[in-house]
Amino acid sequence: MGMISGTTSLIGLLGQPVHHSLSPVMQNAALAAMNLDWCYMAMPCETNDLANVLCALRSINCLGLNITIPHKQDVAKACRELSPLAKRLKAVNTLIPHADGGWTGTNTDVAGFIAPLQESKCEWHGRRAVVLGCGGSARAVVAGLQDLKLAQIMVVGRRSDALKRFLDDLKPNPASSESDYQVLLQGILQDDHALVEQLTKADLVVNTTPVGMSQNRSETSTPRAPMPLGKKIWQNLSPKTTLYDLIYTPKPTAWLTLGTEHGCHCIDGLEMLIQQGAASLRLWSGNNQVPVEEMRKAALGWLTV
Repeated sequence: MGMISGTTSLIGLLGQPVHHSLSPVMQNAALAAMNLDWCYMAMPCETNDLANVLCALRSINCLGLNITIPHKQDVAKACRELSPLAKRLKAVNTLIPHADGGWTGTNTDVAGFIAPLQESKCEWHGRRAVVLGCGGSARAVVAGLQDLKLAQIMVVGRRSDALKRFLDDLKPNPASSESDYQVLLQGILQDDHALVEQLTKADLVVNTTPVGMSQNRSETSTPRAPMPLGKKIWQNLSPKTTLYDLIYTPKPTAWLTLGTEHGCHCIDGLEMLIQQGAASLRLWSGNNQVPVEEMRKAALGWLTV
């Protein structure tokens, strides 16, 4: 990042917590490579302050924002306009200044999530997936899996009311012209004994929960570190199953370490972070030539310090 001056414009990240985020590292590396006089900052924001903070940042001509936990759904209600994808997901991770004031909300998490899956050699059409969690990130994950035309997506939730609401929001629209192929979207509570069978049958398991995340980039995972659903349920993992953890610190998480021991193909959340961040920067800057490799190098460098 170059010298901050009186002409430097602001972009950034809103969430709580955000001090562990890699977004400032990779975004500022990209801004320097693009020779943009912008600065990307991580800004902690409590839910009760969200509306006021959004209004204040728009008033000082902030040029764009990323949104992370726990605000991805709440921020949608504060937007002046939503993209069709954000309306579908009812979740927003990127804000763009609206010409008439306020913010336009969209979602780049879907593109970020599916990028590593598309780069893998696996054909996902007709496969089975289990998604752990039903929050804002899970909405993007399910939408991405629907786009990849899996046969079945099983969403695991803690509370029946939240799970039902999630499934109602994400169910395919029968009136859509793209609904010729219907993905079976179902839900199950995490204490249901039938979950073990679902995990056994799954070709892909995605963790969208924060369980296992460390806020210390230098910390390494240990066998005693927390895992989604607890360690015991994963003892019969099959090598045919791909594990995808949206967490990227520690790298790898204890869950992915266990998956590797069982011969599973494992994907962490770093590439999703990079790809969704690059997509956001394209929207803010109007420039499709975003230096993704510089972002990747900066992020990996920070994680290995």
